[in-house]
Amino acid sequence: MLEIDHIGIAVNSLSTSIPLFEKLLNSQCYKMEKIDSENVTTAFFKTGETKLELLESSTDDGIIAKYIAKKGEGIHHIAFEVADIFVEMERLKGEGFTLLSEQPKVGADNKLVCFLHPKDSNSVLIEICQTQNQPPSP
Repeated sequence: MLEIDHIGIAVNSLSTSIPLFEKLLNSQCYKMEKIDSENVTTAFFKTGETKLELLESSTDDGIIAKYIAKKGEGIHHIAFEVADIFVEMERLKGEGFTLLSEQPKVGADNKLVCFLHPKDSNSVLIEICQTQNQPPSP
């Protein structure tokens, strides 16, 4: 059984959205991270066992900018934590899901990530993610 790791929300501006979600959740943003490979800057909030990830495009032609231009701000994806992303990718392919990449990518929050094409999941973009092993402490 998969557990929700986070919900990704596409936003035009983190500087506007972070204070809004801090008020809404009565909680502070605990982490910001720039993911150059995806042209996105993220901001994370913890809410119970789940996280919210705000996503702002760092370029005018980035995937989040294109998403917002087409659909507006809002829920972009739902991410599920898996124990072994490679095994889960094979299982999902076997179940008929289309993976958007053949290999997982390095994503935010120290995760390996892979997305499923929304045409196979009721128009919802699904991310599967696995926490990468932490290096040993010195």
